[in-house]
Amino acid sequence: MRIISGSARGKKLGSFAGTGIRPTADRVREALFSILTSRLGSLAGLKVLDAFAGTGALALEALSRGAAGAVLIEQNAQACALIRRNADHCRLSHHLTLLRGSAPTLLSRLIDQKPFDLIFLDPPYGRGLLPPALTAVSEQALLAPEGLICVESPRTECLPERIGDLTVVDQRHYGDTTLTFLTLSPRKAPQP
Repeated sequence: MRIISGSARGKKLGSFAGTGIRPTADRVREALFSILTSRLGSLAGLKVLDAFAGTGALALEALSRGAAGAVLIEQNAQACALIRRNADHCRLSHHLTLLRGSAPTLLSRLIDQKPFDLIFLDPPYGRGLLPPALTAVSEQALLAPEGLICVESPRTECLPERIGDLTVVDQRHYGDTTLTFLTLSPRKAPQP
């Protein structure tokens, strides 16, 4: 697993075996960042939130491509240590804040750091964590008005078209993995 592009291009990222984390495959990450670039243009200056950070690969890729800063949330202690090593190796530590704990709990505590231009949600599969995480993002107004949320989930998991103020705008399948993109729902015009 390597950083694909930007200032840390080619840097190898560490990982570890076991069920504690499931890194996004390089080909899926490459497709994801191609989609992000086409939707958002340059990532330069964006504020990023990676709510189930794992190895930190998604946030580190965004930082390597010019994002201004990233907040990463990870519950697993071994993964937190790995994120710090990966960030140091890529020389991107000074651009990130790492919070250890449960993403659904910590999402409600990010009021001082919101809004985020790009939010990654890639929770452990099969634990029902996506709906509460998306609800928290919506309720806490964590997404910037022109921002984008990227959800990685198993192909077998279906998300509703709308959760709170968030609406699905695109979905792509890569083998057993699905990438779903959400934005803030368009505001309805007030009725006369």
